[in-house]
Amino acid sequence: MAPHGRRARIAFSEPAAKQLDPITNEAEPHALDRALVVISVTPDAGEPLPGDTTGPRLRQYVDDVERVRILYWVSALRTVVVVAFIEV
Repeated sequence: MAPHGRRARIAFSEPAAKQLDPITNEAEPHALDRALVVISVTPDAGEPLPGDTTGPRLRQYVDDVERVRILYWVSALRTVVVVAFIEV
């Protein structure tokens, strides 16, 4: 959980921000917002992805009901969640 019970701030990498542009279906932004709230409140909600430890540790959050998949990493102080990839 974020320090002091506050939500972590959500930031988008440039590629993830570009993935927002083609979202046109009205339900997709709402589904994405709900998933982003989950990971901002509980950054450990996603599962760690295998990989090396030289860079940030990627995590994957999947909501099968909303059909959302987010790849992200969490800052060292757990105050920022950086979204790397979005699938809605």
